[in-house]
Amino acid sequence: MSNTTPLVTGLFPDRTSAEAAYSAAQARGYKADDINMAMSDETRKTHFTGTTAGKETELGNKAAEGAGVGGAIGGTIGAIAAAVAAVGTSIALPGLGLVIAGPLAAAIAGAGAGAASGGLIGALVGWNIPEERVKEYEEGMKNGGILLGLHTHDDSDAAHLESAWKSHQGQNVYR
Repeated sequence: MSNTTPLVTGLFPDRTSAEAAYSAAQARGYKADDINMAMSDETRKTHFTGTTAGKETELGNKAAEGAGVGGAIGGTIGAIAAAVAAVGTSIALPGLGLVIAGPLAAAIAGAGAGAASGGLIGALVGWNIPEERVKEYEEGMKNGGILLGLHTHDDSDAAHLESAWKSHQGQNVYR
């Protein structure tokens, strides 16, 4: 999953701020499949389930798809690759209590059960995020945060999104 284009990552405290950041990336020409998202399963349940209205945005749909994959694999890490192939690029990692969506989910599934069971640090290695930053994000997600990340097309997009994400309550925004 190594990529040489600039990476922008940020942690958002709630669905509203994550939706705004997600929309900023889409306004810049990025599609849902370009944007990685990770959160705890508890955060997904709090912000992205309960009503149809809660799933009507692209980010909400992406989170809900991750939940569907989790149900489909029934807690069996070994079935992850088959589930992702069947449902797309969203995945729930049952033993870790995480929902991951986007290209990172496909990479984890392609790497097999070993990568999926390696914890959050192992999961985010695909994003080439330094370990100390991963620890910040891990703590933020434990506290209900939603992590977004994407490889931008160029430095101009990276600078624009870094600024936009910070203006949308993004915490620990890096590029």
